[in-house]
Amino acid sequence: MSESPVNKSRRRFLTLSTAVVGGVGVAAVSIPFIKSWQPTSRVVSLGKPIEVDLSHLESGQMMTVEWRGKPIWIVRRPEDVVSRLKEHDHLLIDPDSEVAQQPRYAQNFYRSLKPEYFVAIGVCTHLGCSPKYLPESLNNHIPGVKEGFFCPCHGSCFDMAGRVFSGGPAPLNLVVPDYQFITDSKIVIGDDKGEV
Repeated sequence: MSESPVNKSRRRFLTLSTAVVGGVGVAAVSIPFIKSWQPTSRVVSLGKPIEVDLSHLESGQMMTVEWRGKPIWIVRRPEDVVSRLKEHDHLLIDPDSEVAQQPRYAQNFYRSLKPEYFVAIGVCTHLGCSPKYLPESLNNHIPGVKEGFFCPCHGSCFDMAGRVFSGGPAPLNLVVPDYQFITDSKIVIGDDKGEV
């Protein structure tokens, strides 16, 4: 039996061809894999700031918009409601908003840029339920307090500045998102310049 000589050029060609085909295969598999790490356009749009027109919001009314998959409440508070906010400070867990649940510019007793408008994430700080706006009947739950928010899941109550009343399971005030007024009747939620 005779051995034929090794064709080195053919061996190099086959080695190189196999390496090229393997490299193309790895690239073909890795490109979709790496692209799967990128956020989708839907996810990117969820994180963007949103503009909200408040011109049709009447005094005492609340509107809800969605931002980052969460309900954002915007309440136009009448003057008498704002003036009553300090009357029940003794019933609140954190009346001075010392726990950071709001931007610095909203760390005041009305927890907003303008006293007339209250903007908050409408999710209870206990277990994430969505409280209900009670413009006339919170006194059924907190005697002497006419209006506010009530979480029917476990009974937490919040005043018209989103501050939590003691006696319920919610440990913190409602979260105030970053926002700014771009006109007297338009706000941008999710963009924070801290200006009025």
